[in-house]
Amino acid sequence: MNVLKKLKYALMTNLIGKPYLRIERKKSEKKIAKLFNPDSPLNPPLKITAYTKEFVSSHYFKGRYIEGVKPVAWVTSGAPIEILKALGFFLIYPENHAALCGARKVQMDLIKTAEKEGLSNNVCSYVRTDIGSLLSGRTPAGKLPKPDLLLACSNICQTVLHWYRMLEKHLNIPLVIIDTPFVYNEIEPHQVEYVKKQLLHSLLPVAEKIAKKSLKEKELKKVIKFSKDATELWLEILNLCKEKPSPLTVFDQFVFMAPIVEMRGDRETVDYYNEMYKEVKSKVNTRKGALKRERRRLLWDNLPIWFKMRELAVKMAERGISIPISTYTYAWGELAPLMDLKKDEFEVIAKVYLSPILNRGTGHKLNTMVKMVKEFKLDGVILHSDRSCKPYSMGQMDQRNRLIEEFKIPAMLLEADQNDENAYSEEQIAIRIESFFEMLGVSYG
Repeated sequence: MNVLKKLKYALMTNLIGKPYLRIERKKSEKKIAKLFNPDSPLNPPLKITAYTKEFVSSHYFKGRYIEGVKPVAWVTSGAPIEILKALGFFLIYPENHAALCGARKVQMDLIKTAEKEGLSNNVCSYVRTDIGSLLSGRTPAGKLPKPDLLLACSNICQTVLHWYRMLEKHLNIPLVIIDTPFVYNEIEPHQVEYVKKQLLHSLLPVAEKIAKKSLKEKELKKVIKFSKDATELWLEILNLCKEKPSPLTVFDQFVFMAPIVEMRGDRETVDYYNEMYKEVKSKVNTRKGALKRERRRLLWDNLPIWFKMRELAVKMAERGISIPISTYTYAWGELAPLMDLKKDEFEVIAKVYLSPILNRGTGHKLNTMVKMVKEFKLDGVILHSDRSCKPYSMGQMDQRNRLIEEFKIPAMLLEADQNDENAYSEEQIAIRIESFFEMLGVSYG
């Protein structure tokens, strides 16, 4: 049976999938070209934009036929995936899938499905989107492969633990939870040892049993190297946005970050970011910014509003407002220095996954924002108070007040949600943005 599935996988992904996705890329290139006319306040996007869609789509396309070919794991975005990659697992990130649904603007029907089945509208909209997709079978990805393993890590939020326990019960498959102690100041050696023991004694035996093979140190080192290389390239790309004018805005970065989250640890991801770096560097060398006229530069804090990205990008660009960096996109690059290839692999993994911004105090995020304002020469901060992502939004009111009062940095709260359109008030947000523009001394013309 597995032989037939492997043949089908090879046939569909290579002989059918690749040509089909190339045709779709050509269509995307034409569609993107139409969006950017001479009157647009935005310059044309990177050439790699259409390929990005093809690259991510190819991952989901493979997922349609992967069952019986490779073991499949559904994982949280902050999970230590290098171990699974080294064992040959194919990975799906339900959070990223929910973001894809939001970006494609199909999320509200899925959210309604989940709510009809009893999920409260106070639950994270990613959870409602993904559970709605699971229950209905509807997804812009075509089909998601059923997982053999669930892996959740507590370093991003507590919601994922309840979410994955729901998945465990519904799908009747093993769940491994990696508990990462909250880091208030500096990471302590006992915290690293605590996480390392879980990786060795909780995750590894279950993953090896499902994969039907033992982890090889050589494979793990290779995967960590690919993760490190891709992460460093992503960090270098983001740091190019320190230049004026910025070659990218966060609305670009939110799209381009997909491979660093979903396909970290793959050689192809390193190649992708190598090509992207070259193109972004070329834009810097020719001083061609993402905006035709850059008048002010802002920091974005928290997740994007997936279903409003295009509209917000244009609205900002019309006033010459560039948002060259976000705490969210930067979080996927700033951990690169921790990936020390000379140290014990499990110790490195433990330290890296203890360090995400959401596993540290609100003071750490405030200091990070102040540092970014200085390094990227920013004029202010937009804090997206995300109704769904409570850990990321916690403390934002105090952070805004301290940015304004202590550091003399203009800052505003933008109340919305990453995926739920019912938490988005067009009129209220327009008024708040307009008031903030006035504070920054920016008007039309």
